[in-house]
Amino acid sequence: MSTPDNREQYQQYPAGQSEPFGAPPAGGGYGQPVVAPRNGFGVTALVLGILALVLCWTVWGGIVLGVLALIFGILGVKRANRREATNKGVAVSGIVTGSIGLVIGVVLVVLVGSFFAMFGSQLGDLQDCLKQAGSDQAQVQQCEQQFSDGVQKR
Repeated sequence: MSTPDNREQYQQYPAGQSEPFGAPPAGGGYGQPVVAPRNGFGVTALVLGILALVLCWTVWGGIVLGVLALIFGILGVKRANRREATNKGVAVSGIVTGSIGLVIGVVLVVLVGSFFAMFGSQLGDLQDCLKQAGSDQAQVQQCEQQFSDGVQKR
C-alpha cells in the first residue's frame, strides 16, 4: 500500500496545466473513451492519387492506381462522415487526383490502341521490310518511303 509520503507517485502540476507534452485525457466526454482518428484510408487515397497522376502515361499508373485511389478515397470519406477519421479533405483530394489520373490513363490507352488499330499492319510490314533490307541503305529508305506513303493514304 502506498503512502502520501511517496512524492513520485503524487506529482502535482500548477493549476490549469496537465501532464507535460499534452497527454490525452482519460475519456472523450460523457463516459466515452478517446479513440484515435483512423486516417489511413484518406492518406492512402492521396498518395495513390498523386502516383496515378505522375504515372498516368502507363496502364499500371493511370488506371490501376487511379481506381485504387478512388476506392480508398471513398472509404476515407465514409469513415470521416462517421467521425472515425479527421481528414475528409485529404480523402477528397485523393478521389480528385485519382480520378484525373484514371481519366488521363484511359484516354492514353484509347489513343494508343486506336493508333495501333489503324497503323498496326503497316508497322508490321515496315518491320518485315527492314529485316529483309538488312544493312542496305537504299532498301531501308525504300521501306521508309513505302511506310510513309501507306500512312498518308489513310
